[in-house]
Amino acid sequence: MTGLVQAVPLRRRRPVARAVEGQELALVVVIALLWLALSLGTDTFLTGSNLRNIVFGVAAIAIIGIGMTPVIVTAGIDVSVGSMAAVVMVVVAKLIRDVGAPAPLAVLVAVALGLALGCLNGLLVSLGGIHPIIVTFGTLNVFRFVALRIFDSKQVTGVPDTLAWFGGGEAGRGLLGVPHAWWLAMVLAALMWCYMRYWATGRHWYAIGNDPNAARLAGIKVRRRTITAYALTGFFVGLAACVLIGSGGLVQQNAGTGLELQVIAAVVIGGTSILGGRGTVLGTLLGALLVGTLTSAITLLGWRSELTELFIGVFILVAVGVDLVRERRRRTR
Repeated sequence: MTGLVQAVPLRRRRPVARAVEGQELALVVVIALLWLALSLGTDTFLTGSNLRNIVFGVAAIAIIGIGMTPVIVTAGIDVSVGSMAAVVMVVVAKLIRDVGAPAPLAVLVAVALGLALGCLNGLLVSLGGIHPIIVTFGTLNVFRFVALRIFDSKQVTGVPDTLAWFGGGEAGRGLLGVPHAWWLAMVLAALMWCYMRYWATGRHWYAIGNDPNAARLAGIKVRRRTITAYALTGFFVGLAACVLIGSGGLVQQNAGTGLELQVIAAVVIGGTSILGGRGTVLGTLLGALLVGTLTSAITLLGWRSELTELFIGVFILVAVGVDLVRERRRRTR
């Protein structure tokens, strides 16, 4: 056989997780434009106190979102994190108030309890073979019942500021006046980003989200990695609970209500695919920051608070729509 054979260049495979995704760049632009518009439209938006309030207000959402990101990357979801946070908050608050537990013990109990509840979710999801939204909707109600029983029909008042380091007051301010809670969120996000990008076990979550059967055939322990993702979410819920009760005072019976929706919104708006297989914690941080910016903007502009849910809902729909279009194009190539 004669003739020249032309070499056809192979298309480079898309990396499991790019350093910065296109949707993350778009979020940076959106947030920058919002900040510019708000700084021109109001006199108080770019003040130090308001910016501190924004980042502290979304710190707990961002911390839980860091754990929720690998869960959604595996094509799962956890809608029980709000109720889980309520259980942790009431236990830790009573431990501080009634027993006088020091800060290290309170944090240890918080993360251990969150880790245990997260492990329970992971075991039910991985071993039960039931869709995660059904499992975690069930545990949402179970955890809320447990929290209400511990509350004993009364809010926890007189909680000392033992965890003030995590709070939004003077004791909670860190470098450059930024709250410790936000610095903690950024450090945790950096660690999780490195783990999901450079460690094989971190990249396993992407493989599971793309195709769990193929991942299993490739030797990935799908059940173990799934349990780990939900357990990590519980761990981060424990840390977020410390932030939520950091300023002391009281813990109300409705603690954590609606928190799961804010967390999922931050993760999805941040570019993590609801279909699994794609997403980064950097996007989650940006999504949380966008949620905080919208909330602050509506308050400063004197608009009705219901508009916050409207705008967040619109951003979620846009993010999901972009994700579905991208997935459809990928399948038709």
